[in-house]
Amino acid sequence: MRLVVARCSVDYAGRLEAHLPEAVRVLMVKADGSVLVHADGGSYKPLNWMSPPCTLAVSAAEPTEDETAGVTETWVVTNKAGETLTVRIHEVHHDSSHELGNDPGLVKDGVEAHLQKLLAEQVQSLGAGWSLVRREYPTPIGPVDLLCRDGDGGTVAVEIKRRGEIDGVEQLTRYLELLNRDPLLSPVSGVFAAQEIKPQARTLAEDRGIRCVVLDYAAMRGSDDPDSRLF
Repeated sequence: MRLVVARCSVDYAGRLEAHLPEAVRVLMVKADGSVLVHADGGSYKPLNWMSPPCTLAVSAAEPTEDETAGVTETWVVTNKAGETLTVRIHEVHHDSSHELGNDPGLVKDGVEAHLQKLLAEQVQSLGAGWSLVRREYPTPIGPVDLLCRDGDGGTVAVEIKRRGEIDGVEQLTRYLELLNRDPLLSPVSGVFAAQEIKPQARTLAEDRGIRCVVLDYAAMRGSDDPDSRLF
């Protein structure tokens, strides 16, 4: 990766026209060929960029054209659609290149698969006498996260989400309608379990007779410290 901190102006020409007036910015040229223009703000989002595949052509300023404007170097980035990102460098404050190597990728913690595994192992946290029938119970419209038996022997379908929203309730409703057609399983009740459940989703679930359960991921995996809690 090449990192350049420079006073520059930027022009994009393609589906529309865009101009960034002269200012100090961070220019990133990545190994995949992408070029990004960042300001000291706006979080992770660049002001402008060109995604690969694209080509970068760097040329010294033409004295007759750019010398009076103070431009010392011009970058022209062109993608396969013919769009261009033109960066005119006025002053370079920093220029360095770094070999980052292969990135192993983001390893997410607390995704739905983790929650499902933990809740399957701790299914009695949903109620005394509960037992697991199967994870990923197959149906013609997709697998139910957990199929369980409650303390009274009733069948329960459990849908697990990181964030519980209306779509998740609708998904569980479709599973319940299908499972309740099976005389070997019926009657089947539902549990909507998530780390966070939106008020609208809770209202819809409870209106349909679906129980809502908020999951504490830290407590489920044993990394919660009750002594550090305020309440």
